[in-house]
Amino acid sequence: MITWGENMETDEKYLRAQERVKELKSFYSHLLVYGAIMALLIFIDYSDGGNWWVYWPIIGWGIFVAIHGFNVSRIGKSWEDKKIKEIMEKEK
Repeated sequence: MITWGENMETDEKYLRAQERVKELKSFYSHLLVYGAIMALLIFIDYSDGGNWWVYWPIIGWGIFVAIHGFNVSRIGKSWEDKKIKEIMEKEK
């Protein structure tokens, strides 16, 4: 039998998992769009004589994709989780 407190904990875990899936989906969409646009730009650059101007958008946008990936990778999230638990314990 699930008590009221356990049910709330299950709901909280579900909501966190749902939020995590949204974060991952957002990153994968960003990565897919980045790859498609960069492939198109590489094709255009090559067709135009290959002046290799395409490196600038690859590097520029690539930095933002890397930052997005770093944020989604949950590096440093363990500290946040510990702090949340600590605050919740104090409020009990």
